Formats: sequence, structure tokens, C-alpha cells
Amino acid sequence: MEATSTILSELEEYLKQTALTITQFAKRSQLHSGTLSNIINGHRPIAMQQLDRITRAMGQEEGFFYDLYITNYIIEGSTDWRRVGPLLLRCAELDKLDSIRRIARHVMDNLMYAPLLFDTAEELFNAGKKEAAAAIYEIVAETERFQHSERLALCHYRLFTISLSDDQDRNLWVANQFEPFVERLDEIDQLDALKELANTYRSLQRWDKVDECAARMGHKAKIQYDLKVRPERRMSESTKLPGRPLFFYIAYSDLLRGNVCDEFGDYEGALGYKYAYADLSWVREQGDAVEHWKNLFHEWSMANIYITKLLSGDITVLGSYVSYIDKHRNELVMGLLHILRAANKNQLNIDRTLELYQLEIEEILNDLVKGSYSRNLAMDRQANLIYELAYYYLNKEEHSKGFDLLLKTIINFQNLNNEKNILECVTLFERFRNVANQEIQDQYQTQLLGGFSHEEKGCYISYGF
Repeated sequence: MEATSTILSELEEYLKQTALTITQFAKRSQLHSGTLSNIINGHRPIAMQQLDRITRAMGQEEGFFYDLYITNYIIEGSTDWRRVGPLLLRCAELDKLDSIRRIARHVMDNLMYAPLLFDTAEELFNAGKKEAAAAIYEIVAETERFQHSERLALCHYRLFTISLSDDQDRNLWVANQFEPFVERLDEIDQLDALKELANTYRSLQRWDKVDECAARMGHKAKIQYDLKVRPERRMSESTKLPGRPLFFYIAYSDLLRGNVCDEFGDYEGALGYKYAYADLSWVREQGDAVEHWKNLFHEWSMANIYITKLLSGDITVLGSYVSYIDKHRNELVMGLLHILRAANKNQLNIDRTLELYQLEIEEILNDLVKGSYSRNLAMDRQANLIYELAYYYLNKEEHSKGFDLLLKTIINFQNLNNEKNILECVTLFERFRNVANQEIQDQYQTQLLGGFSHEEKGCYISYGF
């Protein structure tokens, strides 16, 4: 189609070439002949449903005329939301992201359309059309970047959640981009936003940021909880609710901060946080969701207390912890990860435990484990588990097995674009380089240069998500 063509000129040329009358084409396109005649004569604009019927009747693919429609009826015509709204939704159905951006940029020349565009993005987001929603959020955010508005903050919040991926460097960037907007969100939305930020920083092992976000979340949740349980507030409660019961954010803050203490070796502090969320007798909220989360926190507290004691060198709880993960097989990766970290830190022999889970470990080495965690968090834990296995076997002088696992680990961290952990792998390899044969050293060198020498790319911390 030439740049100067219009949908009407294309239709007229088609009727001329096929020698079809308006009545014949109207029947083919399932339009009333009078309606089609008015469209062709320019007496009425084409509605989206009519355009789709005309496109099919002309034998073209869906959305073939959308770019022309945007030019003829949106940019050169009037910005009528009765046309713009349905067109955005249809473009989203067909993944025509460039068309969505073109429409949104034109419409946002008039800021009065910002709420309608944002609501459309929310509709697409809730329908699972995340890329289409992101295209609109980006343009609304760009246009309103100088506004200190909740809508701007919500756009950045949605873009943050949409942008999370397997690329850990990218995840760090999007988390840093979003964090300044948290305080502009509604007080209730801030709780879930801080939870998501804390989880992201946890997958990145940025423990200082995990502690900061968890502390802010817990503080804000306590304020909201106190307001909720005050008798004088019960009749005038806000109708907006967070994604979880309010007590959850208080308990989850303690869970995360206990996790941070473990990472920093403050085991006494860790136990303090873990015993805090083990006792939820103070919770006054009721309902099935409340009981569900209370039960989970009770289970998590038991497991995490075992973890802290193991990390501190208390081997007496190993049997109890193994019994726990036997009953919670979906937590196996995380359970083995903590056992290995404790063993490597305290020079413990856990061969019998590893033999017990030999088949499961073989599956972990080759497949992405499915569980209740986000994909990037699951992949990070899996990669860290394989690293700890490599560390364990190299220390036990089972060098062949250890180096094989270490090379797998490098692949996994490269897939995650996690430079910090790649450096840890390099450090571990160099520590044992003198016992690596030439073949292993060649594979290692090839891998660091970006190749996949022995396994293909597809092969592949505390409780609470």
C-alpha cells in the first residue's frame, strides 16, 4: 500500500478489480448495503467491527488495515475514544505493539485521555496481555514523568513486575528504577510493592536492600494493622485491600529479616525474628486466607529455625530438618541448599543425606524445578544449589564430580547474567586449578569465553516465597 492510500481507496480498487457491486460485497462482508454505501461515500466512519469484516471479505489477514485506520481515522480524524478504545484492545489481541504505541503517543497529546489509556492498560494487564499493557504504561509514564501522581507510580509498579526476567542484571536495573516511586503509591499498594522489591533483591542476594525493604514493609503494615483493629475505625475502613491479609506483611518482614541475619552470620538475631513469626497469637483477622497464611508461617518458622541452627554449626537438628523436607517435597531444592551451605561453612559430612536424595538431585541438575516461587528466584536457587554441590565435592577431593558441577554452575549463572556469582565460580575454580586436568581447564576457558563446551545451555533462602 502506498503512503497516500486510504482504506476507502483500497476498498474501491478492490471492488473495481473484482467487479463486485456494493450489494454483493455487503453480503460477503455481512454488512448492510446502506451502511457500506455510506462508508464508501465518506458519510460515516468505519467502526472496528466493520473494518474487521471488510478485511476478511477482501481476503486479507487480521489487522491488515490497522495502520491505515490509525492514520485515516485517529491521527487525521478525531480522537474519538469509541474508536480508540476498541482499536487498542484489538491491537493487543493481535500483538501489534507498534500500533499500540503509535495510538497511545497520539492520544497522549491530550492529557485528558491519560486516565482512559491507563485504565485500558490495567484491563490488558489483568487479562494477561502484559507486553501490550507495558507499551501503554511506558507512554503514560513518559508523558506524566513530571507529575507527582499515583498513576505515574502505578505505571512504574506495573512495568517493574512485567519487566522481571531471568536476567539478574536487568532485574537489578528495573528494581532500582522502580524503588523511588514506592512512596507515591497508595499506602495499601506500598505493601505489595515492597514485598515484590524485597523478593527481587533477595534473588539478587542484595541483603542490605532486602533488609531495608522488609523493614519498611513491616513498619507500614503495623500502622495499617493498628488502624484496622481500632474499634472506631471498623465502620469506616478503606475498601481497598492488599493482596494478602495485613498480618502477613508484618510476619513476612520478620521472615525476610531473619533470612538477612542468617546471611550476615547473626544467628542470635535470626532466631529472634524467626521466633517472632512463629507466634501469631496476636492476629485478630479471621477467614480462610488468614488461617492459610498462619499455618504456612508456622511451618516456615520451624524449618527456618532448623536452618539457623544448622548454619551456626548445630548438627543435632539435621535429622529433624531432613524429616521436615521429606514432608514438604516442593521445598527440596531450598532444603538441600541450606544443608549444603551449612556443611560447607562448618566442614560437615552430609554424604548420607545426599545419598538419600540422589535421584532428586539428578533431576535438579537437568531440569528447572517447579514450585511456588517466581521463575527467576527458582532458577537462582537451583544455580546456587549446584554451586554448593560443586564446592562440597571439591572440598572432599572428589574433583571430577566437583569440576563437572562447577562448569554447570557457570552456565546457569551466565543464563541468569549474574556476574557476581560467576566471579564466585571463577574464584572457586582458581582455588582448585592445580588439580584440574587439561580437558577440564580447556572446558572452563571455553565456557568463560562464552561457549558451551560440555552441556548445552538448556541444561540446568529461607522458607517463604
